[in-house]
Amino acid sequence: MKIAAFSVSLGLVASAVALPAKPIVVGSKKFTESYVLGEIANTVLERAQFAVEERAGMGGTIILWQALSGGQIDVYPEYTGTIGEEILKTKTALSEDEIRRSLGKFGVGMSGDLGFNNTYAVVMRRDAAAKLGITKISDLRQHLNLKAGLTHEFLDRQDGWRPLSARYGLTMPHVSGIDHAIGYAALVNGSIDLKDAYSTDAKIQENDLVVLNDDLHFFPEYKAVFLYRLDLDPRAIDALNHFGRIDETKMTALNATAERTKNYAVAAAQFFGTPPNDAPAQNLAPKLFRWIGRHLELAGISLIFSILIGLPLGIAASRGGALGQSILAIVGMIQTVPSLALLALLVPVPFLGISATTAIVALFLYGLLPIVRNTATGLQDIPPTLRDSAIALGLEPVARLRKIYLPLASRTILAGIKTSAVINIGTATLAALIGAGGLGEPILSGLNLNDNATILEGAIPAALLALLVQGLFDLLDRLLIPRGLRLQSS
Repeated sequence: MKIAAFSVSLGLVASAVALPAKPIVVGSKKFTESYVLGEIANTVLERAQFAVEERAGMGGTIILWQALSGGQIDVYPEYTGTIGEEILKTKTALSEDEIRRSLGKFGVGMSGDLGFNNTYAVVMRRDAAAKLGITKISDLRQHLNLKAGLTHEFLDRQDGWRPLSARYGLTMPHVSGIDHAIGYAALVNGSIDLKDAYSTDAKIQENDLVVLNDDLHFFPEYKAVFLYRLDLDPRAIDALNHFGRIDETKMTALNATAERTKNYAVAAAQFFGTPPNDAPAQNLAPKLFRWIGRHLELAGISLIFSILIGLPLGIAASRGGALGQSILAIVGMIQTVPSLALLALLVPVPFLGISATTAIVALFLYGLLPIVRNTATGLQDIPPTLRDSAIALGLEPVARLRKIYLPLASRTILAGIKTSAVINIGTATLAALIGAGGLGEPILSGLNLNDNATILEGAIPAALLALLVQGLFDLLDRLLIPRGLRLQSS
């Protein structure tokens, strides 16, 4: 008996050893430096013999923090000022030990600072600033008509535009939200006059911009660190704490390399002293298959649920009355919510968080309206004479619906499903904003790098998928629609 028990125990141990280790998931925000630091973390962990999964460009602070505290990712680069202002919500300057104690309550740890302070800054074109005599932020009080293009996160941060403008007494009427990378292009071409920036941004020097002096010392220190889950393997934590230091000059150079080569891995390799030719090869084919596979998974699963739920709702809505009107009003209202806002609203919902499930739920909700509306319309458009004939045949209501009404409405219903499928293919690109992957990954990366080639790596396959889906449903028309209706339509 003991021998048998020992054998079973040995077998369990052997099975456990044979199981592949769960990869460490590394996230990053949607700007160049965070991408580069994420790549550095990937390399550090891989050199320490850990399997690593990358979720790059997931969005802003709150999305990354929710993903980390919720267990969807294990590590991501952050800044001490952001931790205090945006995560811990405190105006008090905290020491690193105080920050660690506060983060520990969430099951999160913080590495030592990586060696540089990347503070927020306000930048202008050098020629424009010199012409107006602007050298510091307080000088903007005499030029309130200037156009400010600020990142959406900076507009809403506790250490962002509203408290900054209150501290400096800036009542500027021309303030708009803009993507970080696109904002630089807008500043250079004169569409805006000033923007927020990170002090280690390579584009400041590249575009000959001037950083306005923060003469009232509004911005706190933003020392770069890695945040990680406390249940991470201690060897991984040790690796993240002892891989080397990066000063401001070095970090700016790494950011410049990433933007020049359009390759974050090359910038990370530069930090480790790897010759450019030995940098990780960027083979497009495997990445493309991975992006397309995840994209089809997100769009396909969500479409199935949209069909399974949308058809019964459409049948109920076809009967009119208060119930029918309510169903159409609710699904119509969901469609009016911007897709990005819908994703953000679903993230805090229990059991969803930062995951592919959240993206699937959002796509499912977005795909309901065409199916529900077309099903209801198709059934309501059946001529009364045909309805009377079905009743005269003595068929039960369910049999009338299944054998006569649904086949007669099949063209309209299938058109609604086709519309929903195409919408899902296009909208699924936004799933990359919460780390769910898909063809949105290269699109977001390309936008950040202002690299059209990278954008097209995601945009062209997404467009081709939409055309493929369109052709597939045209084929289904021939297979699913009754022959008599096809002949009538021709």
